[in-house]
Amino acid sequence: MKQLIVTADDFGASVEVNEAVEHAHRDGILTAASLMVTGDAIDDAVARARAMPALGVGLHVVLVEGRPILPPERVRALVDADGKFRTDMARAGVTIFASPAARRQLAAEVDAQFAAFAATGLPLDHVNAHKHFHLHPTIAGTILKAGRRHGMRSARAPVEPRGPLRAIDGTNTGPRIETAWARLVRARMRRAGMVVPDQVFGLAWSGAMTANRVRGLVERLPDGLTEIYTHPATGSYPGAAPGYDYRGELAALIDPLAKAVITRESVALGRFTDFV
Repeated sequence: MKQLIVTADDFGASVEVNEAVEHAHRDGILTAASLMVTGDAIDDAVARARAMPALGVGLHVVLVEGRPILPPERVRALVDADGKFRTDMARAGVTIFASPAARRQLAAEVDAQFAAFAATGLPLDHVNAHKHFHLHPTIAGTILKAGRRHGMRSARAPVEPRGPLRAIDGTNTGPRIETAWARLVRARMRRAGMVVPDQVFGLAWSGAMTANRVRGLVERLPDGLTEIYTHPATGSYPGAAPGYDYRGELAALIDPLAKAVITRESVALGRFTDFV
């Protein structure tokens, strides 16, 4: 059986993102969205989500390139002089691994983000992390521990098969250390009882998930549970990633041909919750 979840990340980052999530869910194939609880447009995102009960909303844990939910003085090891999370993931990862104080602050911040999500009243569909920082083993363990207290049942581990990418447009990602870490995280999450997709698409084409690529993935969907994650928006916004084709990704999600392929191939399309 072929099962598919189509997710939008960075829900709540801006009104432009929120507009695209709503459009892609109501008129396209989007089934889930990952919510930034410290995003600039969090209230707008929550209001839209409440009006779309079939949209699976999850927690997008932010520990890099964003701001904490706790006061900066409580997470000093994790933020820079401006009170925002550090942007150097490698150095931040070393700090988290080596410093007991950083690990305590990490645990407090992750728990606070789960609590902020719970305060929205939205059911927790899934959990992942901005920039996939949960591939860091300490962060993965911290999210699992907090998640158990807050009803976490599903998570993303970005294990991306290369075969479909090559078949669609010749993309050859080469060896990636992230794949090995992702497999470890997937195994760890599954041992903890989490539902984790068998494969995830979105890494190699991050910010460039065009209509042809999404349609090609759906046509070549492997057996099992697959997640395709995207970054749609109706336009650029403060903090947007340079070079990302936000409008193009929205167009891919509302492409009627992609929806037709899903119907033709009898793909089970849903949220994480639908496959728990």
